[in-house]
Amino acid sequence: MNDRYDAGDASYGAGPYEVVGYDEYGRPVYGQVPTQQQAPQATYDPYAQQQGGYGYDPYPTGQQPSAASYHSAPQAPAYDPYGSQAPYDPYGTGAHDTASYDPYGQAASSGQQPRVAEQTAYIPQQGGPAEDRHAPEEPERQSETGEPDYRTEQFAFVEEPDGDSEDVIDWLKFTENRTERREEARRRARSRIIALVVVLALVAVGGVGYLWYAGKLPGLSSSGAKTGTATSAAAQKRDVIVVHLHNTGKGGTSTVLLVDNTTTKQGTTVLLPNSLALSGDDGSTTTLAKSVDADGSSGTRDQLDTVLGTDIQGTWRLDTPYLQNLVDLLSNIDIDTNTDVPDPDTKKKGTAPLVHKGTDQTLSGKMAVAYATYRAAGEPQNAQLERFGQVMQGILRKMSSEPSSATTTVQTLAQILDPPLTDKDLGTFLARLADLAKSGDYKTALLPVRADGTLSADTSDSVVKDILGGTAKSPDAGSAVRVSVQNATGVKDDSEKARVALLNGGFTFREGGTASGTQATSKVLYSDASHKADAAEVAKTLGLPAGSVTKGTVSSGADVSVVLGADYEPAAS
Repeated sequence: MNDRYDAGDASYGAGPYEVVGYDEYGRPVYGQVPTQQQAPQATYDPYAQQQGGYGYDPYPTGQQPSAASYHSAPQAPAYDPYGSQAPYDPYGTGAHDTASYDPYGQAASSGQQPRVAEQTAYIPQQGGPAEDRHAPEEPERQSETGEPDYRTEQFAFVEEPDGDSEDVIDWLKFTENRTERREEARRRARSRIIALVVVLALVAVGGVGYLWYAGKLPGLSSSGAKTGTATSAAAQKRDVIVVHLHNTGKGGTSTVLLVDNTTTKQGTTVLLPNSLALSGDDGSTTTLAKSVDADGSSGTRDQLDTVLGTDIQGTWRLDTPYLQNLVDLLSNIDIDTNTDVPDPDTKKKGTAPLVHKGTDQTLSGKMAVAYATYRAAGEPQNAQLERFGQVMQGILRKMSSEPSSATTTVQTLAQILDPPLTDKDLGTFLARLADLAKSGDYKTALLPVRADGTLSADTSDSVVKDILGGTAKSPDAGSAVRVSVQNATGVKDDSEKARVALLNGGFTFREGGTASGTQATSKVLYSDASHKADAAEVAKTLGLPAGSVTKGTVSSGADVSVVLGADYEPAAS
């Protein structure tokens, strides 16, 4: 500190000093005071070169005092290097704060300087621009602890806009929106899961209800299931039409029932074997095949109603030429064939079959007729009947489900239907079955028939009761002539062909087995003279000569016995 004072003393000379201004750090600048014995001198003004700058000007006018004013104006106190006198008050406030007076500017230079925050600015509150340029800054005030004492009125804090704050707000909004979207997605997922569970529960309840209604729930007794099924089946509404396929080329017929259960929305083709025993108008026993040939449509329909306990609304006679035209009108059908079928118009051996065995085979009208009427050597009639059923279901899948369109197809056939069935009735009926066939609610069932053509209560319940809603009432088998047949032709299939012929002729067939050797001629035997006429009728039915009928030993349980020899030639089927 002494070095600094000496340097100042050497610079300004000996004599009293006064504050003539402040430097840029707020420290006082001193100048030598002229005495009365000394000629007036211009005080040292380090800022005098800046007349319009920041130099100290004790006079508001900004003019320099004259020499006379120095003698008349009150003189500033002498320089006090130890601060023993009151500090010079250039503003005349009368305040003497010795604690805050720092003649060397140490507080300003060595004290802690106020720092402005990054988002604030310090604005001096000293007045207008003119006063800022000329008025000296007030020395810093210090608190009792020696730290700078700043007053609140000395500062003004101006908050500067911060661009990052908007980014933060946007980010918070984005985060909030994303969180809300996630929560909303979770709520939707929970809602979907709940809805799915509810739907599955309803489906399960409905399935169990249906199984209970149908009597198919596991654990139910067989008697209870049958009772529930029979009761529900009797209350169901059905529309039934019988279809007779007449083979105009080879002869013979095939019969099926088309059933539309409007209650359960189920369609069925019921295959009726030709050996089915029916009751004639005179009380005699006949077969289905014989009834179709002899009694016609109306007679056969009534007999079927009696045996099956059902109500058939109409009969559709479908000759093979009309079947061919129907398939061609539908632009072919697609079915799964179970055998190769040769071309009936080609007699050459080694010729490629007309219909090939395989799945999803496309059949034209001619191919459909050949497949529906084909019966291989040794096959029972039921095998051919099942093929006819396949063709009928293939037709229904191709038939239009619109009643008007289906009726147009029927009218295009130009066939004469048996009353009371009309084109419109048949077209509407086929359209309903076509809709069921396309949706998979359609099946084919074979009516089980005993060897004598009668129905068993146990074997026919699934068809007669469940599908037709009827009750089996087969005629008394004792009223028909019982014929036992033994095969001695050496051809195994001859027994089956004879059985069919006899059943179609109204006789009751009894299996007599196969002879150990072959026999040249056939024999028809009767033991009681009352059955001589019956024996003659049997020979005629089998195509045997009248001389083959003779009196002899008859098998037990039969009225007439037949031994087929090598001369037996079965009728073409």
